[in-house]
Amino acid sequence: MTSSRLDQLNASLRTFKLDAVALNPGPTLTYLTGLHFHLMERPVVLLYAVGKDPVIVLPELEMPKANLFPYKVNAFAYGENPAEWDSVFRKAVQSLNLDGKKIGVEPRQMRLLEFRHVKAGAPEADFPDASGALSALRLCKDPAEVQKMKRAVKVAQDALEATIPFIKIGMTEKEIAAELNVQLLKHGSESELPFPPIVSAGPNSANPHASPSDRKLQRGDLLVVDWGATVDGYISDLTRTFAVGEADAELKKITQVVLNANEAGRAAGKPGIPCADVDKAARAVIEKAGYGKYFTHRTGHGIGMEGHEEPYMRGDNMQLLAPGMAYTVEPGIYLPDRGGARIEDNVVVTKDGVEVLSDMPRELRVVG
Repeated sequence: MTSSRLDQLNASLRTFKLDAVALNPGPTLTYLTGLHFHLMERPVVLLYAVGKDPVIVLPELEMPKANLFPYKVNAFAYGENPAEWDSVFRKAVQSLNLDGKKIGVEPRQMRLLEFRHVKAGAPEADFPDASGALSALRLCKDPAEVQKMKRAVKVAQDALEATIPFIKIGMTEKEIAAELNVQLLKHGSESELPFPPIVSAGPNSANPHASPSDRKLQRGDLLVVDWGATVDGYISDLTRTFAVGEADAELKKITQVVLNANEAGRAAGKPGIPCADVDKAARAVIEKAGYGKYFTHRTGHGIGMEGHEEPYMRGDNMQLLAPGMAYTVEPGIYLPDRGGARIEDNVVVTKDGVEVLSDMPRELRVVG
C-alpha cells in the first residue's frame, strides 16, 4: 500500500516540477510510511528525492522504526547533543545531492526547527510550497480509508448519544464537553481527537468556534455541539444543534432553515461539479429565508487524516468533485447575542453522487 503511495509521490513531484520533498511528523508522513513519529523537540525529517530511496533523519532512540518502513530507507541518526544535529542533517541532505534543487515543504506543517537543519545541508536550495503536490495524494480516499472514516463517524455518534442523557439545565458547557470526551474514549476513539469538542449554548452558540465555558445551560438556549472521533488515523467531524427545554419561535425557525440548507448541500454533491456548487446550494436556502448575512463561513471542508484538508466548499472554489473526495456539509446561522444553529454531516463522493457517512438525527431535539 505505502509503496504504491511512494510511486504516486514520485509522479506528483514530477508533475509539480519539484526535485524533492522534506516532511516532518504529521499526516502526510504517516500516509506515506504507515508509521507515526512524534512532533517533539528532537527533529524528524523524511527526505524524498525523485527516483531515489528515501532518507530519514531521526534521533537514535527512534532508530528501531527505520526497520519498519515498507520500502528501503536510508537512516541518519543523531544523539542527544543538539550541537551535533546540523552535521547529521548535512550528511543526509548531501547524500541526495539536493543543494541548489527545489525541495518542497508543507508550510502548515514544517517548523522552523526542522527547516533550519534541512537548509543547513542545502543552503542554495529553493523551498517552494509543496501543498498542491502532497494534497493531491490524499485527496481521493480509497475504500479502506472510507471504512475508517465510517468507523470514526459511528464512534462519534455513539459517544454523543451516550452523553445526551447527562445533559441537564444548570450544567456548564465545560462539564458537557468533559463528559463527551470521556464517552469518545469509551466508544473507541483514539486519545488524539481531531479537535477539542465545541460545546456552546445560548449567546455563545452564535460564535462558530466558541470554546466551552463556565456558562450554565439555561432554559430556552440553543446548544451547539461540534465534535469528532479518530479511528486508525482517520477522523469524523460532526455538528448537531439541540434545544435546552423549549426554544423560542425564531430559534426554532433558524434551526429548521439550517436543516433545509444542510439537506440541499448534501444533495448537491456529485462527481464533476465544482465545490462552489455545494456552497451555493446550501447558501441559497439560508439567503432565501432572509438570514444570508448570518451565515458567516464556508459550507464545508475536506476531511480524512486531518480535520481540515482539501477540497473546500467555498463559493469561489471551482475545483471539481471526484469519486473518493470526502468533505463536510455544515451550514449555520448565527444571531449575535441570541444564539446559533449548525448541522454538519460527513459525505464521500461516489461515482454518481455522494454517500452520507453520518445519520444521527438532525431535527431539533430537546435536552435538559
